[in-house]
Amino acid sequence: MDFDKLVHQPTRLQIFAYLYQHGETSFPDLKEALDVTEGNLASHIGKMEDADCVVVEKQFVDRKPQTTYELTDLGREKFEEHIGTLEALIDDLDG
Repeated sequence: MDFDKLVHQPTRLQIFAYLYQHGETSFPDLKEALDVTEGNLASHIGKMEDADCVVVEKQFVDRKPQTTYELTDLGREKFEEHIGTLEALIDDLDG
């Protein structure tokens, strides 16, 4: 049973799960929800963006920069496949 290393890494798995459940999310909201540092979050988001799994949108709102993240269709698909792999593993354990 092979796990997708992009999704399976613990912090990225949390990011995938949060974005899957909540949809478009701002940087501060995601950072607070996952209790990670700015650098750590930015690093993991960068890997997800490079893999075309997340869309990063930067804009100005009331003259303040705002960054939001949302899973792409590929990102949602990879997360669902990962959950399927975990469910199959659990089913195998139950015999």
